[in-house]
Amino acid sequence: MKISQQEVEKMAHLARLDVDDELKETLAGQLSDILDYIDTLKDVNVDGVTPVSGAAFMNNVLREDKQEPSPGPDVTLANAPERDQDFYVVPNVVK
Repeated sequence: MKISQQEVEKMAHLARLDVDDELKETLAGQLSDILDYIDTLKDVNVDGVTPVSGAAFMNNVLREDKQEPSPGPDVTLANAPERDQDFYVVPNVVK
């Protein structure tokens, strides 16, 4: 499958990436090669091959949810670079 530079531009726009023209040409070629390889995989004969069980077939093992007391601000804020009483002090990010 051939990927055009216009399709690369559209993908870059959707990903909010700034890609120069030389890189667009390179990416179009590389993506085309990848899709061509994947296209050849659909022709592989897998008759008689047993499906491999993996993470998709495993059951999720969860621990029991237990309520525990909070360790308190002295423990939770012990490594805070800066604090004001029981709160973290962070840089102002809104102007």
